[in-house]
Amino acid sequence: MSSLLEQLIEALRVLPGVGAKSAQRMAYHLLERERAGGQRLAEVLAAAMERIGHCERCRDFSESPLCATCASPSRDAHLLCVVETPADRLAIEQATGYRGLYFVLQGRLSPLDGIGPRELGLDRLAARLAGGEVQELIVATNPTVEGEATAHYLAQLARQHGVRPSRPAHGVPLGGELEYVDRGTLSHAFGSRSEMV
Repeated sequence: MSSLLEQLIEALRVLPGVGAKSAQRMAYHLLERERAGGQRLAEVLAAAMERIGHCERCRDFSESPLCATCASPSRDAHLLCVVETPADRLAIEQATGYRGLYFVLQGRLSPLDGIGPRELGLDRLAARLAGGEVQELIVATNPTVEGEATAHYLAQLARQHGVRPSRPAHGVPLGGELEYVDRGTLSHAFGSRSEMV
């Protein structure tokens, strides 16, 4: 039976990027200097784990059956953007003027990890596409091997339902210099170049 301190350190290791030393440092900090903050963290964490679920429509995190984005009448229901994670959805919301709706996969296709279409809720996405309201499916998966495979699958799914698939541009970042761009990104940028207007 491990001590409560050891259990606390081990519990903190569940966080991404937190190893044994970082977890130990966090535990000691909470116990030595931030007991009130630690108590508040414990209460909010317990409440979040109990009350935050997934939106029935887009699968994003939500405390209610429909998230605020899906419930908003000001959103364009003809545009549906598919992202891998809630963090990706937030990044798009904060950086763009996109006013359509979302579908959050909560991952990407990865047969080796046992993640297939069912685990990503693609049956629910297919039902939304079959409804006829969506005209364009914006596939905003990450440009990784799994992300590209997922994008290809989603584009086929969209076409099966008469929905136009699109993909955000990838390539040289704004303000970037060509000599510092990695070979893969530069190759992809040249391969998907578009006409200047």
